[in-house]
Amino acid sequence: MSTTSGKDVEVGNSGSSLISLNERTNEKGNSKEKEKGVMYMSANKRLKLLFCFFGLQLSYILWGVVQENLMTQQYEKGSFKSSAFCVFGNRFLALFISLGIVLVRKWHSSGSSGNSTGSEAPYYQYLPSSLSNSISSWAQYEALKYVSFPTQVLSKSCKIIPVMLVGILLNRKSYPISEYIEAALITAGVTAFTLSEPRPGHRLHEENQDSMIGVVLLCLYLACDSFTSQWQSKVYKSFNVDQFQMMLGVNIWSMILTGITLLHSGEFLSSLAFILADSSALLHMTVLSITSATGQLFIYYTIKEFGPVVFTIIMTTRQIFSLFVSCLLYAHPLRWMGWLSAVFVFGVVFNRIYRKGTD
Repeated sequence: MSTTSGKDVEVGNSGSSLISLNERTNEKGNSKEKEKGVMYMSANKRLKLLFCFFGLQLSYILWGVVQENLMTQQYEKGSFKSSAFCVFGNRFLALFISLGIVLVRKWHSSGSSGNSTGSEAPYYQYLPSSLSNSISSWAQYEALKYVSFPTQVLSKSCKIIPVMLVGILLNRKSYPISEYIEAALITAGVTAFTLSEPRPGHRLHEENQDSMIGVVLLCLYLACDSFTSQWQSKVYKSFNVDQFQMMLGVNIWSMILTGITLLHSGEFLSSLAFILADSSALLHMTVLSITSATGQLFIYYTIKEFGPVVFTIIMTTRQIFSLFVSCLLYAHPLRWMGWLSAVFVFGVVFNRIYRKGTD
């Protein structure tokens, strides 16, 4: 009896060993699958971020070149002066693109499952970001009358820090010290790059024409621009809307605000007549509206997926690309300080993209 019991015990122990061995094997297999899944997600996230990075750069570099042509070129009837009409034209096309996408998605969703796509935010939730965006655009254009080019560059290069501060106040976010360091390094690098390259067509004596009005306008621009992306991030999280619903809601309010401004100032009919009377101006306005609309698609997707700070970093580095394009268009040589600053900034940016993909 004792012998039999001993064998039973041995069989039981060997069975337990086999079970535990199988469990360990399964655990190893599961852990490998999890590691593969994490690696796939990290690579996928990096690709998304690179897609947003280059999409925003291409859209807004072309937008900037065409905008400068539209606002500075002499057409048959003179120069085009209404910046508000440019904003209206950009919002007009973006409104209909986003409306079409939202309607198609709703129709497809209702036909397949009988439910609407996602949740919808009340339309008044889009008003604050639309209003702040309109004010920031106006302040930026108005500031050009009172400040020099280096001052404009400095203000645009410093946007990352205000965006983080508004995020703390509005969304109660906290950022690690590494992100503050990266923000400071990118700000310093972009400022060094742009200030090392004098822009063609700007007079040297303009550097001494800064006024307190211009500084106040730049502060207003920074505050409103920082608020815009953070408020949109708040709406994304509170109502779970997608980027197309956000684009539609913001552009509805922007069309209303800019439309009222144009009608009140009397610029709408005169600007429309100017554009329609000149084929070159009409082409520039059309390209400007198209690039603005595609840029907005990338803006709302980037803010939804990666947040306002990452979006601001991408848009801050756009200045370097813009000046590269300026160097190519005007055969303007790039100084060694510009090359060093560009390498430094892109090193910080792509290091952040790598880290963001592993988060």
